[in-house]
Amino acid sequence: MATSSPERAAAIDLVASTLLGRAARLTRLLMRSGAYKLSRTEVGVLSTLSEGPRRITELAQTEALAQPTVTQLVDKLEGRGLVARARSGKDARVVMVEVTPAGTDVFEEVRSEIRANMREALADLPDAELTELVHAAQTLGGLIETLLPARDA
Repeated sequence: MATSSPERAAAIDLVASTLLGRAARLTRLLMRSGAYKLSRTEVGVLSTLSEGPRRITELAQTEALAQPTVTQLVDKLEGRGLVARARSGKDARVVMVEVTPAGTDVFEEVRSEIRANMREALADLPDAELTELVHAAQTLGGLIETLLPARDA
């Protein structure tokens, strides 16, 4: 565990009070910069499902949405052929949601546009700032893993 100091406490407070809002704003700006076929919420759900099938309750928890909201969202995505529901092979009572090949294609298209927009925004950054963002991205990946709920496969 890292030692505690006033500077460390101030750094933790700065990150805790600004990171989430800035990340959300960056996401909104990147999504706004092109004509997308998916909403931010739909992108989030498809991103999670690209890692593997999930229960609706698990999706609700991961996406920080109410279960009825996720059910409606899955209904909408299913109606567009982007996700499908299937019974779990381990427990036939459990319904899993998975991304379809069409859903993967649309998600990858949107993700490709977002990445292109991000690359364009990063292109003129000084090397030192780009290196800082590389470290930040790696650190955020570890933080995300820490915060993710344990999965029941």
